[in-house]
Amino acid sequence: MSQIRERGSTHVYKVNKISKEEIEGMVSLCVHEQPPFCSAACPLKLDTRAFLKAAAAGDFKKAMALYEKTAPFPLILSAGCEAPCESKCRLGEIGESVAIRAVEAAVARYGEAPRGSGVFRMKKKKTVAIFGAGLFALLLAGELEKKAYPLTVFCEQEDLESFLHCETGFLDDTAFALERERLRGKDIDFVFSCTIDRAFFEEKRGAFDVVCASEEIRRRLFPDAAFLPELMLCESEGVVCGEGSGVMAAAFGAKKAALSVDRLAQKLDPRNTRGQEGPCETALYTDLSEAKALRRVEIPAGGYTPEQAIEEAKRCIQCRCEECLKSCAYLKHYKKHPGLLAREIYNNTQIIMGDHQLNRPMNSCSLCGQCSVVCPNGFDMAHVCHIARQNMVSTDKMPLAPHEFALMDMLFSNNEGFLCRPQPGFETCRYVFFPGCQATAIAPGTVRAAYEDLCARLDGGVALMLGCCGAIGDWAGREEMEAQTREFLDRELARLGDPVVIAGCPTCKKELSTHRDLRVKGIWDVLLEIGLPRGARGLDRPAALHDSCGARGDEETQKAIRTLAENLGCELVETPYSGDRSPCCGYGGLAAYANREVAAEMTEKCLERSDAPYLTYCMACRDRFARQGRLSRHILELCYGTDAGAPPDISEKRRNRLALKKELLHELWQEETAEMKLDFELNYTDEARRMMDERMILTDDVIAVLQDFRQTGEAILDAEDSLLVARRRVGNATFWVKFTRDGEDSYTVRRAYSHRMNVVKREG
Repeated sequence: MSQIRERGSTHVYKVNKISKEEIEGMVSLCVHEQPPFCSAACPLKLDTRAFLKAAAAGDFKKAMALYEKTAPFPLILSAGCEAPCESKCRLGEIGESVAIRAVEAAVARYGEAPRGSGVFRMKKKKTVAIFGAGLFALLLAGELEKKAYPLTVFCEQEDLESFLHCETGFLDDTAFALERERLRGKDIDFVFSCTIDRAFFEEKRGAFDVVCASEEIRRRLFPDAAFLPELMLCESEGVVCGEGSGVMAAAFGAKKAALSVDRLAQKLDPRNTRGQEGPCETALYTDLSEAKALRRVEIPAGGYTPEQAIEEAKRCIQCRCEECLKSCAYLKHYKKHPGLLAREIYNNTQIIMGDHQLNRPMNSCSLCGQCSVVCPNGFDMAHVCHIARQNMVSTDKMPLAPHEFALMDMLFSNNEGFLCRPQPGFETCRYVFFPGCQATAIAPGTVRAAYEDLCARLDGGVALMLGCCGAIGDWAGREEMEAQTREFLDRELARLGDPVVIAGCPTCKKELSTHRDLRVKGIWDVLLEIGLPRGARGLDRPAALHDSCGARGDEETQKAIRTLAENLGCELVETPYSGDRSPCCGYGGLAAYANREVAAEMTEKCLERSDAPYLTYCMACRDRFARQGRLSRHILELCYGTDAGAPPDISEKRRNRLALKKELLHELWQEETAEMKLDFELNYTDEARRMMDERMILTDDVIAVLQDFRQTGEAILDAEDSLLVARRRVGNATFWVKFTRDGEDSYTVRRAYSHRMNVVKREG
């Protein structure tokens, strides 16, 4: 297969790789949106986290606005609340919980003075009456006024002050005066000095769509009526009523009652669509390892001053589960927790069927699986993105551009760059060394040294197979290509006598281990068995060991590498996120091809863990770190005393594979290979090489353009910089080269770029 077809634009197959039930089950594992324990314990659903954050910033206006959403009379609630939130505060596990109630009281007292709404509100058409006084009646009146019901309160008190004073004797004079002004600012009609008996009640109720009563009035007028506390309703009387004592009970009862009023006003069953009321359970995870057990700010007799409230609010650690966002550069880049991102990607692949803005995020994941390790519930974003890619390919909706170069490189590795030979002198072998395509491309000298060492010290013969394991096809979601690669490698291995595979790359080990009846071990395991080769030595300074994401879950490999490093005399620096928690370098999952920006952030995430040189056991990791300017060595370079040097560009990587193949065929197997020689001289400026590497343009692509120019003579003169511009379509892309003609058969490439449009020349 010389190239991969572009996707079709019309035909779509219905292929469900994951069901809605499965995605919902996976999304439920993400607890990012679950409430913190303090909020979950609050029957009134106060967003305690946001409230304390605003208070800590000294923004009492915002804090008061949040509090008033929960409490129409905040001073009453803060003075009488039992504060169930404080007993659930996570800081209480390592010290003293936050004094939430005292902060609430300070915000309620020192927050912005109550005002009218200042905004024209459309009043509802349904009218409501409340009969009686007390905490429940007062708080229910506040809840219904917020909902814009035309509201009338019938009470036996003689004025507003005596109505407010009923059951609020716990307020001091200042708080009482503030709440009185708040009540006066509300759009509520009061009828005072009423004698509320059954006759009065029946006379008045007919004028209203919904009627409510305090607990005292309920017991006086219909003592034998059955009461439903979950609805705050005397169903037989059709009256919303109060029950219970205490501020919290009254406030929670008023919330439930207001919802029942809504349902009755709409002539709906008040049992329906109520949602979750009252305290709830939460599965939110919060890491307390870095939390400080600071002591509470002492609460003076008169309550916190504004400054004290701010200091106490600052103790809140803002509980939230962000373990994956802290460790994963991919999720951090998109600023979305995996539950949300997974649902969006699912909708993109299953409902919209691609061609959407979520294609890029889907292809930017490195598929490393780190999230599933750091997540307390094992949420696997890699699985979501992998399945999504497979589905997009199956439905012919996956754009080829993000992965085409990598896929073509895999085909190159298993075609022009492929080599499979038994050890000289053997027809079949006990072992085969499979270094992996990246090792061959980046450090061919290390590959050769390792192979010659294995041949010299292992009995039964060691074959050599230079090629790609097929992980690239898997990462791209192209199951057919991966299967073809698997069949191809299995055939080649059978020709060698089905030997034990000695993998030089943890990803190759992982991929090849999925082959049926194939025995695979890492070269690191072999070196621990037979000992280090002569001349092996570690770095002369401490190094940070980076665990390959290909070895995630492979404890044996991780331990073997550490033992090998110890045997080399390496001093390893402990880093955060090591072992199974290690981040991806940015190469995995083809992230470096699909989204260079995110891949660079992944590399930086790896390197920020230590300033020391990095020791790797994946050649792609070594290459990524070296490209960022960090001293980086592969453990096999230390074992064999080699140094791959500066990172090669994409064209050099291909040349390295071909050169190693040619060299080994000539020197070990006495076979010669044909070499293509140009009949013209071709040079490149540094800028051209940089552009070609960034834009994944091979020297072969440039050569094809120049060969076409030499045959046709067609080029455009760019008058601005006096450069010739030629083009040629190669595969699915059109390549453009800007160059100068230095002589009859000599050219210098100045710039190069490509696009996927097909330029058609029309005659006439």
